[in-house]
Amino acid sequence: MPIISGLKPVVLRDLSVSFRDRTALTGVDLVAQPGRRIGLVGENGAGKSTLLRAVAGRLPSSARVTGTLEAPTDLVLLGQEPPFRDDRTVGEVLAATLRPLREAVRRVEELAGDVHDDAGQAAYAAALEHAVDHDAWDADRRAEVAAHELGLGTLDPAREVGTLSGGQRTRLAIATVMTTRPACLLLDEPTNHLDDDAIEVLTRFLLDLPGVVLLASHDRVLLDDVCTDLVDLDPTAFGTDGQGGRRFGGGWSDYVASREDARRRWEETYADQQDELDRLRAGTKIGTAQIAHNRGPTDNDKFIYKAKGAKVESTLSRRKRDARRRLDSAERDQVRKPPKPLVFRHRLAEETDSGRLVQVRGLVVSGRLCLDRLDVEAGEHLLVTGANGSGKSTLLGVLAGRLTPTVGSVSVGGRVAELAQDVTFPDRARRAADVYADAVAGLEDAPALRDLGLVHPRDHHRPVGLLSVGQRRRLGLAVAVAQGPDLMLLDEPTNHLSPALAGEIEEALGRSPGAVVVASHDRWLRRRWEGSVRALG
Repeated sequence: MPIISGLKPVVLRDLSVSFRDRTALTGVDLVAQPGRRIGLVGENGAGKSTLLRAVAGRLPSSARVTGTLEAPTDLVLLGQEPPFRDDRTVGEVLAATLRPLREAVRRVEELAGDVHDDAGQAAYAAALEHAVDHDAWDADRRAEVAAHELGLGTLDPAREVGTLSGGQRTRLAIATVMTTRPACLLLDEPTNHLDDDAIEVLTRFLLDLPGVVLLASHDRVLLDDVCTDLVDLDPTAFGTDGQGGRRFGGGWSDYVASREDARRRWEETYADQQDELDRLRAGTKIGTAQIAHNRGPTDNDKFIYKAKGAKVESTLSRRKRDARRRLDSAERDQVRKPPKPLVFRHRLAEETDSGRLVQVRGLVVSGRLCLDRLDVEAGEHLLVTGANGSGKSTLLGVLAGRLTPTVGSVSVGGRVAELAQDVTFPDRARRAADVYADAVAGLEDAPALRDLGLVHPRDHHRPVGLLSVGQRRRLGLAVAVAQGPDLMLLDEPTNHLSPALAGEIEEALGRSPGAVVVASHDRWLRRRWEGSVRALG
């Protein structure tokens, strides 16, 4: 590893970001030192992508940003869609990546002959430091190694980016950052569309990168394997660290247990405080009967009683003031009521009569899939695996009726619903609740959107075009589940979703009596899969 002399941290102080229709981030404090790999977690819509774009300076001009933000100038953001124009070729992308590194080497060599004065020496030192920090002399070799490890070596350099699969585009983007080795790397769902081999290459690279890494990911294995810290953008009242802070030192597995404990203590503390508040409120309403109980006057001591009555009134006033003071303090210091968590507990598919729902024979989709035979019985849970390009999405598209086979026979029975990888809605201005209502119109016993635990009530009336990728996936899943299908098709169901919801979907898989076919790269899901498995490719 080269010696790095100019690495700087990412520092956020009280960062808040709001848009016209919502507040995305509130009061975020974060210091990310070089060598730390920090995972951003939280429910969909908590602001993970917004935070990454803020650090990268990529927020729209309409965003309102307060607080302070410092980040290295040598920074790369890889969003959920790789940043290459469709008409660029693979060769052009790689050449553009190497160009500044080759220029850095040329600049050092050029300045080496002009160090006769202080200005020349300073310029040479700055150019040398930049080239060393980026290990510029080794850039061409790194580019070749990255292309080989990521399976890009067989791609025609003249091939346009727009013709690549999602996995190939992501691999190309990762190859560029493996070549440049930036001082600060921001990753938004970096393992989407990647198979195990590519994820292993990415993992090794991140563990070896000396700069700052900030990543938002649904990939729970990646969060465990790579992250030194997690930052929760949607923490409980006790915070991710149990003391009110957002930061947790460790990976996903330990974080889950810590967060569950923090939630339990929040609920218990709130309940205890409400009991105390009820007692203090009762204290402010105390009457004289509670102070001078069963002590009425006699004919002979009315004067004495009057004096004692004044004393009772004084005592009552003092007790009420004391109760009010303690009540005010308790109300001021109480924790907020724990919001009802958004939890998905619905079944993914319904029970149907026994029998065969899917029968595939001699299926060919030209250039995309060859499958000799596939049967899926009622109630069966099937996991479809395979490398990028093996045809998993194509198979689900054929079963859903979206794609037509070139050759072969396909028979699918019962009601079918699908969650595709890319969820799109034709009218981006239409509200989420209306999109859902249109989709379930005419269905008997369709659940209300609020009852599914997938789309937060605050997002029901937002235009779908303003929802995050993960929120649109939630809405797409809600539409699919509401169909009450006999056969549910899920293409990378955990992509773009919060790790918490991913876990809930896995639980739903276990309790769904209907047939489910899942295509997934998710290592966490696959390691815990208990149904049948079919590998393609």
